[in-house]
Amino acid sequence: MRILGLDVGDKTIGIAVSDDRGRIALGLTTHHRKSLRDDLLFLQRLVEEYQVSEIVVGLPKNMNGTIGRQGEKVQAFAEKVRAAIAIPLAFWDERLSTVAAERTLLEADLGRKKRKQVVDKLAAVLILQGYLDRRSQSSGASTPENGG
Repeated sequence: MRILGLDVGDKTIGIAVSDDRGRIALGLTTHHRKSLRDDLLFLQRLVEEYQVSEIVVGLPKNMNGTIGRQGEKVQAFAEKVRAAIAIPLAFWDERLSTVAAERTLLEADLGRKKRKQVVDKLAAVLILQGYLDRRSQSSGASTPENGG
């Protein structure tokens, strides 16, 4: 039972996958977006290759918990993913995941160019790991959108 974690941006999608027991998030890649069709085909290939049973999409929210313009774009994209790939899809509150990823990379003393290459993938890892941790705390029960 692997779960795919996505950090969806306008230009890239950071991608992480869980181990086969659904406990640990592993950074997979950063997909550079070209078209919706290309994005969906790429994700479908990953779902098949890694035998993914669920997708978790980071949902950017404003600090007050409301959904802004970027959150609406992510929700619209996720609905297209849900329609194209017939497996469960959940949202995870990703507030500050990219900020946390940037901080982690700065602390690791990575240069700007290297940080830019891996920040989206690391954000996807943080999104997915948060989701996995919440699931394990809930005794494996299905979890609605995180904490919100």
